[in-house]
Amino acid sequence: MQPGPIRHDWSRDEIVALFERPFNDLLFMAQTAHRAHFDANSVQLSTLLSIKTGACPEDCKYCPQSIRYDTGLEREALMEVEDVLAAARAAKDDGATRFCMGAAWRSPKDRDIPKLQAMIQGVRELGLESCLTAGMLSDKQASALADSGLDYYNHNLDSSPEFYGEVITTRTYEDRLETLAAVREAGMKVCCGGIVGMGETRSDRAGLLEELAKLQPHPESVPINNLVQVPGTPVDGLPPIDPLEFVRTIAVARIVMPASMVRLSAGREEMSDELQALCFAAGANSVFYGERLLTTENPQNAHDRELFARLGITPEAGEPGAVHAGHAAQQPSAAETAAA
Repeated sequence: MQPGPIRHDWSRDEIVALFERPFNDLLFMAQTAHRAHFDANSVQLSTLLSIKTGACPEDCKYCPQSIRYDTGLEREALMEVEDVLAAARAAKDDGATRFCMGAAWRSPKDRDIPKLQAMIQGVRELGLESCLTAGMLSDKQASALADSGLDYYNHNLDSSPEFYGEVITTRTYEDRLETLAAVREAGMKVCCGGIVGMGETRSDRAGLLEELAKLQPHPESVPINNLVQVPGTPVDGLPPIDPLEFVRTIAVARIVMPASMVRLSAGREEMSDELQALCFAAGANSVFYGERLLTTENPQNAHDRELFARLGITPEAGEPGAVHAGHAAQQPSAAETAAA
């Protein structure tokens, strides 16, 4: 089947209607969209390292790195380039193809940019894709990072415009969109998603996906984070999102952004193998791979490899994000469809 047109005009009502479809129908739609653009049995592995930890001035209610909350997190200064590259080598040796660096800043200072550039250049010299998340960027900073060869910049929208103010007050939704525009203008790829399980409604989850799907082009990577509740943060103790609602979120993300990498991000440590398998069936094709995500736990690499083997999923070895020859047109056979 040939891929359909990429849409940027999804309405909130249309996306809510997708969420409300029968579960099996929704997964079939998502899997069909997935197979039109990707190998259905391949997953891209990214490793995330906190290169500067804690003391962030923002008030994001989910974040243990905010200086406003007592979470017991120890502050750490920006890492040395050599230490970051040692971690990148280890990630590559363990199968990662993308190395992501996270710095707990509202925005980087200009004096930090040369050190970040050295990290980016070193990561690329190792043959890894590079990604950075470091808060809001000026146009000048975005250009400098692009000039150093940065492949992806991560800057999440977090939630819908309506719910956003319930979670964050120290930067606006428009601030985030302006940084994404600066990243695009500088020529970098965008990694942008959000967090579910913060007390938002289904309409809010649809609103997040609506905003992401409006971006032209769509983000090349769309991380969907399941809230990790950290004692000391304001969202600790909230009722967790229903697991099947999380799968629905993955599936709808795949349908409205069919050519994007949809990543299982934070929260995998608390997911069963069966829930992760449903997420892959719903169109997730990227994971964070490694024992920690910034400051929270992540499944052990050995367990991930075992799960991939059980599911017949193969980690990608090359450039992700493109249609894979011989796989993009794979559809269920008549027998498979009948069996389903």
